[in-house]
Amino acid sequence: MSSDETPNVPTPRNSREAVREKAQQVHAQQSRARLMRRIIIGAVAIVAVGAIGTAVTLAVSAQVTKPQLTPSGMDGDGILITGISASASSDEVPATPSADPTGASTEPTPTPEPTATGNAVDIHIYVDYLSPDAGTFERANARQLANWITEGAATVTYHPVALLTASSNGTKYSLRAAAAAACVATHSPEQFYAFNHDLLDDQPEINSDGRSDVDLANSATAVGVDNAKDVKSCIENKDYIAWAKEATNRALAGPLVGSDDLVLTSAPMVVVNGEQYVGALDDATEFSQFVLTVASDTYYEATPTPTPSPTETPAQ
Repeated sequence: MSSDETPNVPTPRNSREAVREKAQQVHAQQSRARLMRRIIIGAVAIVAVGAIGTAVTLAVSAQVTKPQLTPSGMDGDGILITGISASASSDEVPATPSADPTGASTEPTPTPEPTATGNAVDIHIYVDYLSPDAGTFERANARQLANWITEGAATVTYHPVALLTASSNGTKYSLRAAAAAACVATHSPEQFYAFNHDLLDDQPEINSDGRSDVDLANSATAVGVDNAKDVKSCIENKDYIAWAKEATNRALAGPLVGSDDLVLTSAPMVVVNGEQYVGALDDATEFSQFVLTVASDTYYEATPTPTPSPTETPAQ
C-alpha cells in the first residue's frame, strides 16, 4: 500500500461544523416542542377559564331566574283566618275541629265580647309543626278558636315558624312544613285552617324524619285545596323555604306582631291583645278565661271615665 492511500478521516474543521449543525437541529426540535407545549397549555387554560365562566354565568342566571319568593296573603308573616272551610275530600278534618279529651273541664266556655272600640280580640299563634306543645294547644283549643272566628268574637292569625329544624334527622321538617303552610296560604287561603289543623293534629314524632315533601303535598290535596297543581309544585319545589327561615329570624328578633316588645322564645307562643299566654296548653277553659280577662282589661282601658258635669245652684 502506497503512502497516498490514507483513511478518509474528517478534518477537525469538518467535525466542528457537523457537531454545530447537529446541535442546531436538536435546539430547533426542542424549541418546536416547547412551542407546542405552550400552545397546548394555553388552549387548556382557555377551555378551563371558559368552563368556569360558563358555570358562574349559569349560577348567576339561576339566581336571577329564580328570585327569592315571598308568599302572598300573609301580613306580618302570618295568615289571618277569615273563615273555617271543611275539607272537600276528607271527613277527618271537620269544619270545626274537635278538641281531644285532656282531663280539663268540659264545661262550655264563654265567648269573649268585642272591645269597646268594636274590635274583636286579637290572637296571634306562633306554631312549629314539629312541636308537641303546639299540637297539644291546637287539639285542646281548636273548637273554641273556630267558634270565636265564626262568631266574629276574635281574629286568629297563625304564624308558621321553624324552631326545631335540627330535630328531624337532617330532613329539616320544621322548615319544610312552615314553607308548605305558606304555599297553601298563597294558593288556597280558604283551606289554610284545615291544612294547619291537620299538620298540628297529626304530627310526626320529634327526632323523626317527619313528612316528605310529597307527603305534605298529598296532605294539602286531602284537605281540598284549590289550585292543587300549584300547591303541589310550590311545596315540592320548596318555593318558600328561604321565607320560612327569615320569618323565623324576624320573630326571634322581635317585636312580635301584635305586641310592643315580645320576641319568640318557644312554640307555640300565643299572644292575645299583645299579652303572652303562659297557662296550661291543654286546658281550653284556662285559655278562655285568659282571653276574657285580657279582653275585659282592653275594654276598660278603652272606655273613658265619665266626668261629672257641674250642677247649677238655683238662684234664691
